[in-house]
Amino acid sequence: MMNEDVKQTKGECTCGCDCGCETEKDHECHCADSAQVEEETQAKPHEEEVCCEAEMNAEENGDSKKSFGKKKEKKEKKDKKDERIEELTDQVKRQMAEFDNFRKRSEKEKCQMFEIGAKSIVEKILPVIDNFERGLAAITDDMKDHSFVEGMDKVYRQMLTELETVGVKPIEAVGCEFDPNFHNAVMHVEDDSASENVVVEEFQKGYIYRDTVVRHSMVKVAN
Repeated sequence: MMNEDVKQTKGECTCGCDCGCETEKDHECHCADSAQVEEETQAKPHEEEVCCEAEMNAEENGDSKKSFGKKKEKKEKKDKKDERIEELTDQVKRQMAEFDNFRKRSEKEKCQMFEIGAKSIVEKILPVIDNFERGLAAITDDMKDHSFVEGMDKVYRQMLTELETVGVKPIEAVGCEFDPNFHNAVMHVEDDSASENVVVEEFQKGYIYRDTVVRHSMVKVAN
């Protein structure tokens, strides 16, 4: 009987649970440990959920940062490409402008060279024209109907016509007001019948080629 009471005391707790504690103090320690274990067990899933959420948020933040970085990198690449396009476009425009200026300058120089060459040729032809005029002026009246004289006169007039075709024209002198741009005064004379500063006589004809004076007229001017 006594043994059965001892067994019952060892096997059952005073509170009626199956912890197997022999004393109330042991029971309180056991129950406190059990409660702490249970709280830790219940707290672990919550901590794990918090950790998972933090990891997910970190991954999302990382992805967003990567996406922002990619967008920024793409924008920088696009900006560099646009800058390069603008730079090349500017270079092409500059080269086209330089080529256009070179073309205009070349055409101007070509025209100037042509005019200089033409002027040089005209200067060499003018003495021939002068000799024709001197020869025709020396012909007497009884020789004017001679075939040789008529041939000289036709050649002279043909040369004047061809020179006028290319832009060579004689400068008007007699009866015109003296102009130092076209006339070269070699003599001055007192002439009451003529106005002051007017050309009264021409010693040698002057010519212009287009807008350039090839040779000034040698004239006498009234005071």
